[in-house]
Amino acid sequence: MVNRSDVATAPRIVVKVGSSSLTAPDGRLDLPVLHHLVQVLADRRAAGQQVVLVSSGAIAAGIMPLGLPGKPKDLATAQATASVGQGILVARYTEAFAYHGRRVGQVLLTAEDLIRRTNYANAQRALERLLTLGVVPIVNENDTVATDEIRFGDNDRLAALVSHLVRADALVLLTDVDGLYDGPPSRPGTRLIPSVTTSADLAGVEVTGRGSDIGTGGMITKLDAASIATGSGIPVVLTSTANIAPALAGEEVGTWFAATGKRKSARRLWLAHAAQVRGRLHLDAGAARAVTDGKRSLLAAGVVGVDGDFEAGDVVELVGPDGVVARGLTAYGAAEIPEIMGKSSHQLVDGFDQHPRAVVHRDDLAQVRARRRR
Repeated sequence: MVNRSDVATAPRIVVKVGSSSLTAPDGRLDLPVLHHLVQVLADRRAAGQQVVLVSSGAIAAGIMPLGLPGKPKDLATAQATASVGQGILVARYTEAFAYHGRRVGQVLLTAEDLIRRTNYANAQRALERLLTLGVVPIVNENDTVATDEIRFGDNDRLAALVSHLVRADALVLLTDVDGLYDGPPSRPGTRLIPSVTTSADLAGVEVTGRGSDIGTGGMITKLDAASIATGSGIPVVLTSTANIAPALAGEEVGTWFAATGKRKSARRLWLAHAAQVRGRLHLDAGAARAVTDGKRSLLAAGVVGVDGDFEAGDVVELVGPDGVVARGLTAYGAAEIPEIMGKSSHQLVDGFDQHPRAVVHRDDLAQVRARRRR
């Protein structure tokens, strides 16, 4: 897909809607908003498009039934609230889609499902089958069992990964504002950015990491999600929930993020965005250029430091002088790195390793963009 208008005829789309968009001021689910969203998606399904809906709202849906004063602060209460709310949320979607003659299927994912390759393949197979059966998958993070240590943290990132998982043609991120602005939308004089084709288009843009009282993400999580998706060849439309119909019709609403990269293999996307990082390897400038611009393996000679406690085969971040440049599977454990770092292959052969390996082979590397400050 090259143009925004192509969204109208995209064979497969992923739509993400957040908690704040689905929640009324009193904390209850905003059923008119939910029904409008469902009507638009059902119309697109009737037009021949396959639709995956990534929907937040489980915790928000459980707050009122449990009589809580607001969003839970501790993990156990959040998990319990999600358990109650998820059933309510899916029941509302089931009823709304049934009115339009459509079935839905609930798919709850944790980060573990995308960290472990077997789980990843199982999730991919299940979603593919649901779509071929004409079902609209309703995807959410499984907040009931997710922990602070291993979770997506927001459904924007989950939506980007699901877009890759199902090989979507486009991702639509729905939020409270009608697009990306170059500063806080409430500030007089701020400007809507209609399209982003390169990272240069984001220069000088002020964004915040804080979301609403109900939601978990702010605009920065949406930019991170857009970066994941567009870097994997999937264009993104960012706009308000009220603009869902014109957005899916390919009209000029919100902000269009053009695809900047090619479709990645599931393995490289897993390495770059879903794998649990166990440590860090610090590289000199030459090694950082070799693994990025040169797409070379990381050799021991380019390693200048090590952080963390990891074993051979674990995922580590590769950090150059200017920040994180890649992730990869290390061939050495943390305890071995100090003995070999800075040494050439000849020195390693003359020393203790007759068959020196690359610290991280290029086939086990995935480049990542510099992280935004939060």
